[in-house]
Amino acid sequence: MRKKAISLILLLFLLIYALPAGAVEKEERTWQDEIVYSLMIDRFNNGDTKNDKEVDVNDPLAYQGGDFAGIIEKLDYIKDMGFTAIMLTPIFDNEAFGYHGYWIKDFYNTDEHFGTIDEFKKLVAEAHKRDMKIILDFVVNHVGPNHPWVNDPKKQDWFHEKKGITNWNDQNQVETGWLHDLPDLNQDYPETRAYLLDAAKWWIQETDVDGYRLDTVKHVDKSFWNDFSKAVKEEKKDFYLIGEIWLDDPTVIASYQETGIDGFMDFSQNASMRDAFSKPDQSLNFVFTALDRNEKLFTHPEWNGKFIDNHDMTRFTHEIAANNENQETRWKLALTYMYTTPGIPIIYYGSEIAMNGGNDPDNRRFMGFKAEPVLIDYITKLSEIKQQHPALMKGDLELLHVNNSTAVYKRTFQNETIIVAINNSSKSQTIDVDANKLGNDKELRGLVGYDLVRNNDGKYPIIINREKAEIYTVSEKSGLNIPYLITMGVVIFAFVMFIVFILKRSKRNRSFK
Repeated sequence: MRKKAISLILLLFLLIYALPAGAVEKEERTWQDEIVYSLMIDRFNNGDTKNDKEVDVNDPLAYQGGDFAGIIEKLDYIKDMGFTAIMLTPIFDNEAFGYHGYWIKDFYNTDEHFGTIDEFKKLVAEAHKRDMKIILDFVVNHVGPNHPWVNDPKKQDWFHEKKGITNWNDQNQVETGWLHDLPDLNQDYPETRAYLLDAAKWWIQETDVDGYRLDTVKHVDKSFWNDFSKAVKEEKKDFYLIGEIWLDDPTVIASYQETGIDGFMDFSQNASMRDAFSKPDQSLNFVFTALDRNEKLFTHPEWNGKFIDNHDMTRFTHEIAANNENQETRWKLALTYMYTTPGIPIIYYGSEIAMNGGNDPDNRRFMGFKAEPVLIDYITKLSEIKQQHPALMKGDLELLHVNNSTAVYKRTFQNETIIVAINNSSKSQTIDVDANKLGNDKELRGLVGYDLVRNNDGKYPIIINREKAEIYTVSEKSGLNIPYLITMGVVIFAFVMFIVFILKRSKRNRSFK
């Protein structure tokens, strides 16, 4: 009994001192507030061996056994890291060896290796119970290489003429050419257009999914995307569309905003982040140049998806290893940047264990849940910080300092200010922030390393160790809050007296036995 009483007292102290001072009132959650976990269904978790058809774990180009049941099993695992949405590779029925989902055979059915439509509906429902959203990868550009439509005389008008793309500067070729020799659908043909639009609406109606990742957007005419956007958003309010346009030039990507697509996979930021964070002493100028460019080009840059890994490129860990650098250190810097700058963080499965992998299919290894959880705690911490501080989701960004491999920036929303400092160099750094940027009587309290910075002769000296980052809240300079201390003293005293009373009564009861 005595041990329980002591534990209760300790719990009370923790609750009192864990309360944030001056927290900003939370607003309704929007898409820019999401934190997304991206996974390849076949390579994540095998929850039902009964659908293990043609599975060969020794062949990286064959099915490995991941399924809807496996994802359901791990929903709490994903949620506990702070993720609020899951992005899935295509779930539609695929041709043989279409483990990745991009060789579609039937737009109205799930792949038998993943599970039934009812099992997918259960996945969506279970995610929604946990206040998590589901984003499906939707492919309209092409079908599988051996699709029966290709040889159907009645379906010839459904496809563009079989020819490759020889001039990537010719947009007509880009939109009508057969990408990777896959049969290219002709969305201008009325029947094809209607079929694809109906399928997109049907999945929303049937399963209540929350968004689509749109594959190969630049290979489909903009007029089709206009119709597609209108169709799906009539089915579900706040339905999210994020487009994949694999280009480093954000000017071209931004031109697709007019189609109604909400956000885009930020390939420009991806290249900048990989260059900056895969080894130390790299300039951070480019990542902030890309951010600034996004602000000018996009109406809602905060709806773009910021990612450092996906299923089509070598793993970020692979680049770090090639540079003989510490994986955990490099990942933490990149993650801090991703979580604290405008845009939706999209984390590829396996990043939490610093999974390695070269070119496709090596970058699609089966998830190792028994591997060392190198980054789980850090990702969880960043998610917690981001969700507790609206300035990191909705705030304006002001760059206070950037000099080669160090940067300090400010996020401000309503009455909340957050400061982020990143030291990407191989030496400890002291960065002085002018008091006129923050106010004189403030203090910076670290949320990661719990550092405390106060005004020193008109400067806030932020000291950051080599290859480290810190996130600070900015608040009024603390002093003794006498009324607060008296109130807490009374509460604690009353609680202690209650425990003493319980202990005495327990002792008295024992003496009568």
